[in-house]
Amino acid sequence: MSFDISVELDKVIYATHHDPFVVLGLHVLEHDPSCAVIRTFLPLADSVKLVSGGVKQDMYKMREEGLFELVIANYKEGYTYHFEALCPNNTIRSLEDPYRFLPQLSEYDCHLYAKGNHYEIYNKLGAHPTTIDGVSGTIFRVWAPSAKRVSIIGDFNYWDGRVHQMRVIGDSGIWELFLPGISKGEIYKYEILSENNSLLEKADPYQFFGELRPKTASVVWGTEDDYVWRDETWLKKRKETSIYQKPMSTYEVHLASWQRDPSNPARFLSYREIAATLVPYVKKMGFTHIEILPVTEHPLDESWGYQVSGYFSVTSRMGTPQDFKYLVDECHASGIGVILDWVPSHFPADGHILGRFDGTALYEHDDPRQGEHPDWKTLIFNYGRKEVANFLMASAFFWIEVYHIDAIRMDAVASMLYLDYGRNEGEWIPNQYGGKENIEAIEFIRHLNSIMGQRYPDVAMIAEESTSFYGVSKPADQGGLGFGFKWNMGWMNDMLNYFSRDPIYRKHHHNSLTFSLLYAFSENFILPLSHDEVVHGKKSLLSKMPGDRWQQFANLRLLYSFLWTHPGKKLLFMGGEFAQINEWNCKTSLDWHLAEQEEAHSQMQTYVSDLNKVYQETPALWQKDFDPDGFRWMDFKDVNRSIISFARFANDPKNHVVVLLNMTPEVIYDYPLGVPEKTDYIEIFCSDQAGYGGSGITNPNVKQIINEPYAEADQHILVAVPPLSGIILKPVYK
Repeated sequence: MSFDISVELDKVIYATHHDPFVVLGLHVLEHDPSCAVIRTFLPLADSVKLVSGGVKQDMYKMREEGLFELVIANYKEGYTYHFEALCPNNTIRSLEDPYRFLPQLSEYDCHLYAKGNHYEIYNKLGAHPTTIDGVSGTIFRVWAPSAKRVSIIGDFNYWDGRVHQMRVIGDSGIWELFLPGISKGEIYKYEILSENNSLLEKADPYQFFGELRPKTASVVWGTEDDYVWRDETWLKKRKETSIYQKPMSTYEVHLASWQRDPSNPARFLSYREIAATLVPYVKKMGFTHIEILPVTEHPLDESWGYQVSGYFSVTSRMGTPQDFKYLVDECHASGIGVILDWVPSHFPADGHILGRFDGTALYEHDDPRQGEHPDWKTLIFNYGRKEVANFLMASAFFWIEVYHIDAIRMDAVASMLYLDYGRNEGEWIPNQYGGKENIEAIEFIRHLNSIMGQRYPDVAMIAEESTSFYGVSKPADQGGLGFGFKWNMGWMNDMLNYFSRDPIYRKHHHNSLTFSLLYAFSENFILPLSHDEVVHGKKSLLSKMPGDRWQQFANLRLLYSFLWTHPGKKLLFMGGEFAQINEWNCKTSLDWHLAEQEEAHSQMQTYVSDLNKVYQETPALWQKDFDPDGFRWMDFKDVNRSIISFARFANDPKNHVVVLLNMTPEVIYDYPLGVPEKTDYIEIFCSDQAGYGGSGITNPNVKQIINEPYAEADQHILVAVPPLSGIILKPVYK
C-alpha cells in the first residue's frame, strides 16, 4: 500500500476518517493476489468470527479498541462472508459488512447536484431501503462538505459514532454508507465531526419521516412505500383545464386544530381520521380546494408548521406518510384539490437540524446580517449556494411527485425578496449593485417556478407576497417571478380595516372599497381571509365586525359577498364559514358546538355553502378573473350611501351578473341600479335572506329594464336594497 496503514487504522479507531473503506472491508493483498485481508472495527464487540460458506473463523483482535482482522488464503473473486460478533450482555449478532460494497452514487449525480439541477436528489440523498448484491438494507447519504467524519448512529449500533463511519464521494461533500439489515422504521441520526473537532448529532435533512416531538431522530422510510394511489382520473382531469379558467374557492386548514379527539382533546386526530370528516365537510360546503398549513415536520406546535425541520418529511403528529397520502387521495376522490403551504424563507435554529449542519454555515449565511431573521429568531437559507437551492427545489418537486399535491403556496416571499426585510439601517448588507433586492433569492424563485412550469404545468405556484414587487405572477422570462398566483394582501387589509368601522363612518373610507380595482388585474390574485388575521389578539372575523350581534353576522355575510364576487380566486380560513366567535387557538379544536347549537352559526354555514354553489355555477364570477374585460363598474360614486355596484362577465359577454353591495343598515326601495344590457334582470342570490339570518328583504320578481342612463351604465333597473347586504342578479333574455 502507498499509505501508512497504521496511520489509517488510527483514523478509523479515533473516528476521524473520511474514507474508512481504504482499510476496512475486503482488500486483496498487493504482494499476493491469491490472498485477501478482511478487517472490521466493532469497538463494542468482545470477539468476532468470520462466517463464509458455513465455516466460522476467529478473527484476530489486532487493536484493543476493537479492530479485528483475518487473512483469507486462496481468495477468489465473488467471496462472500458476514460476521458473528459477541456484543454487550453476551448478545451474539450476525452482521453483514457494510465496507464490502462499492460506492453507489454516480459521478453524474454528484455533478448535477453541485450544479443545483438535480431535481430528484431526494431519490439519492437521505435513507433509502434497498437491496445491493442480494443483500437488503438501507443506503444512507448526506451532504456535509466541511465535516472531518460522518457516521450513522442508532439503536442498531448503540448510538456509537465509531461503528458506522461513512465515506465521502470524491469532492462532492456527499457521504455514503450502505447498512445491511437496516430496514424501514429504524431510527437514526448522523454524528458529524466538525473541522474544529466538535461532535454534532443531526437529523437527516432529507428524512422522509421523523420521530414524534420532542424526540428528534429520523426514521428510515424511503420515497416509495406500499400505498396504492387511486387518483389517476383526478390527475388526468387536472391536466385538461387550466386552473386560471376554473372556479377556485379554498378552505384553509390547520389539521391539528380543525378537530381534536372529543374524548381526549390533547390527542391529534390521525390523517385518516381527519379524512373521514374533513373531506365530506369541505365537499358539502362547496369549496374546490383545501389549503393545508405546513405538514412538513416541525419541532414546535405553536409555529403551526412554519418553522420546518423536515423539508421532505410529513409530520408524525398525525400519522405516517401513507396516512397523509390517504388524506390527499380522499380529497382527489371527492374532486377537491390540495394546496400545501411550503416554507423556503427560513428555518429554525434548533441544534438537531440544519443550523451549522457540518459545523459551518452550510445551509444558512454565516453573517447574521444575511443569515438570521431578527424578528423570527430563525435562520435564512443561502440561496446562492447551488446545493442549498437544489435542496429546496427538490423539496417542492417532492411534494408534487410523491404526495400528488396540486399546488404549493410559498410562505413569506417578501422576506426572501428584500435584504433589509425586518432590519434597521446598518443591519443588512446591500447586493452587488448597492440595492436591497436579494438577487440570489430572486434567481432561486425564478428557477424553481420555471422548472415547475416545465415539469408540472398543471400545478399552481402561489406566493404570499405583501409588497409591490413587480410581476410576482408574471412569467420569469418576462421579468416576473413566475408564480401562478399572488395573495392580495392589500385587498385583505383594506377590507378588514373597512369592515371593522361603524357603518356611519364608512362613507369617509369609500376609497377602500374601490381601490383594489385599480390594480386587480396587475397580478393573478387570490383574495385571502387567512389564519394570520384571526390570531394573536386580532379577534375572529365575526368579532371584528361592528354593531350588535345581528349586524355582526350581516356584516360578515356582506364581507363574504364581496370576497366571492370580486375578481380573483377565494380563500377562507377554517371557522370563518360558521362565524367562529373566539379567535383561533392552535391547541384546541374549532368551536363546532356553535354550528350545532346556535341557529345564527348554522345559518352562516348554509350561507357560505350556497355562496360557493352560486359561485361555481356562475362562470362570470371566475372565468375572467384576471382579465379587465371581465369587470365593469356600474356605480362606484354613491359615497354617501356607501353602495357600490359592478358587473362580472364570462367569456360570453351575455353571460354576466350584476352585483350590488350595501355597506350600511339602511333599507332602500326602488334604488336605481345600472346594468350593462338592455334586458330584464332577476335576482339569483341575496345575503339578506331570512334563511341566512337576514331581514328577508329580497327581489323575488323580474326587474324591468329602464332605458335611461344611470351612473356608469346606459340603462338601469329599480331594486330593493337590503341592509348590510349583497345581491347578485343575472340578465333575462327574451
